[in-house]
Amino acid sequence: MTHKTVSDAEEKETLKQRISEKSHEETTVHGHKMDRASIFKFAGLLAFVVLMAVIVVVAWPYITDIFTEGGVDRLVERVRNAGPFGVLILLGMQFLQVVVAFIPGEVVQLAAGLMYGPLWGAVIVLVGCVISSSVIYQLVHRLGAPFVQGMVSTEHLDKFRSFEASGKLDIVVFILFLIPGLPKDVFTYVVPLTDMPFKRFIGLTTVGRIPGVVASTYVAAGVSEGQIVGPIIVAAVVAIIAVIAIVFRDKIMDAFGRG
Repeated sequence: MTHKTVSDAEEKETLKQRISEKSHEETTVHGHKMDRASIFKFAGLLAFVVLMAVIVVVAWPYITDIFTEGGVDRLVERVRNAGPFGVLILLGMQFLQVVVAFIPGEVVQLAAGLMYGPLWGAVIVLVGCVISSSVIYQLVHRLGAPFVQGMVSTEHLDKFRSFEASGKLDIVVFILFLIPGLPKDVFTYVVPLTDMPFKRFIGLTTVGRIPGVVASTYVAAGVSEGQIVGPIIVAAVVAIIAVIAIVFRDKIMDAFGRG
């Protein structure tokens, strides 16, 4: 039994070595030598760029309205007139919001709340977050640190490495995604550079986002239905927490890194 276990382990190790050797085999592309791993990384990056281009082209008419007066109202009207396709529009915008972060996250969440209520609006937003976070995780894992270093600061990378070294990474990621006002989109690119498994990453980040997303969709749905007191209280509490988080962001990050 022990011999068989050892044999199986040796076979697995041999297989890993063969895969590693295979990935580093060189081939010629337009006269330039590249190993297979580099080709796969390039193909992954190209597929990502094409996907982003398609989503931007489809969502652009809706995106441009956001930054003009009455933009949220027009977005809601466009989504409402799109019927079932409106869900895909919101998913696409949520995807862009997480991946490229030039769309304010609150805009998509408010639109979802106005259109589909606090529950289903939150579900749509969270599904969009799961899809975008999954794509980012896989890309970062395949393309590595060079893909991320151009988008996030070395300071953030170093801090998350210290979180991992201290054994606090899981709780830190959950709390950072739980607190409104912190740069979650940046964290989404940094965390996959650690050894955190994919399922744990998706689980922690999604659950951490839930309170903030539900609060936004609740406020939007409540105001649209003529409710004032409840939504104002919730919005005020979220705003206060967000301001505190923004002002003391560096201190919060440093506090987690101690120990």
